[in-house]
Amino acid sequence: MFKKVIAVVLTLVLAVSFAAPALAASQEARVVIGADNTESQIADVYNYFGINRGDVTELQVTNSEERQYLEGLVPDEKIGNVALSCVYIEPNDGGGIELEVNNINYVTEKMYKAALSTAGVTDAKVKVTAYKPVSGTGALTGIYKAYEDMTGTVLSELAKDTATEELVVTGELQEALGDVSIDIINDLKGKLKETKNMTDDQIIELIKETADKYEVTLTDDQIQQILALVKKFNELNLDPDTFLNLFQAKQGVENFFTSVGDFFKSIGDFFVNLFGGGN
Repeated sequence: MFKKVIAVVLTLVLAVSFAAPALAASQEARVVIGADNTESQIADVYNYFGINRGDVTELQVTNSEERQYLEGLVPDEKIGNVALSCVYIEPNDGGGIELEVNNINYVTEKMYKAALSTAGVTDAKVKVTAYKPVSGTGALTGIYKAYEDMTGTVLSELAKDTATEELVVTGELQEALGDVSIDIINDLKGKLKETKNMTDDQIIELIKETADKYEVTLTDDQIQQILALVKKFNELNLDPDTFLNLFQAKQGVENFFTSVGDFFKSIGDFFVNLFGGGN
């Protein structure tokens, strides 16, 4: 009986030891390079990231991929005709979203964080850069691409579209109102339980009240932009407490190792009882 138990335990230990690297592999860091960078510019980007090229899986994002999410939302001059923004992303288990930007002159860290939360990106360390100052709008596409490849999780297209629109609306508001625009949008996210059952007129009143709280006056066009965004938030069923839901894939990994840990604790208790251990 004792030998059989040992054999079962060893089999499970081996199974976990082989499974863990496979699960960990999906959590490796990624680099996304704008397709129109030269070799010299790419070298500058890697120098900023502080890693050697080849150390991390490299992906590429094109201007056409950027336009998939941005066209019709962002002025054409901000999208441009080339993809230059580059991204480094790695897991940040339980640490939320950490962002660092360099040579990005339009999208701020707060704007990226808010949009990424809406898209469903969580627990990631992200660096965004370019060899020269750029708007940074295309980097969001690169982050989506890297995160999906890194985690094996496909982000909702509706969530990505909504997050991109949020980035655009917030950016336009920020140019007119300053950083308070991000606070207004995040404040409204926290009220999604209310807005879900509101009419358009009621949401508009809430938008005006929220703007008043931050001592700003919105134009009719700005109110309509925010109204459209709030309605999209409602379609996503976002958690108003956190603005995001954990990915099923991540939950699956965590639950797997929790159950394995519980199993080996029970095995340890078994041997303590078997050999009469105690205080």
